[in-house]
Amino acid sequence: MTMESKQDNAAILQEAEKRLRRLSPEKLRVVSDFMAYLEEREENEATAELLNIPGFEEALHEALQQAETGEVVPFDSVRRHV
Repeated sequence: MTMESKQDNAAILQEAEKRLRRLSPEKLRVVSDFMAYLEEREENEATAELLNIPGFEEALHEALQQAETGEVVPFDSVRRHV
């Protein structure tokens, strides 16, 4: 994210906060529910993107099994070789 887009995001968040503070509790609940919907939709899109990667599901399942059985490499060991 560029510095300009961070500034844009900060300005958008400030404006949104101002608007939220002016809403009635009922309207604030509607906004909160809509934000939760958008957040869930974004998460689902990210999940779908990952699942579209060939072999991702199998690799994830294998990695989870390795973690459960302790077949892992300590992070410090990996970090030393980078």
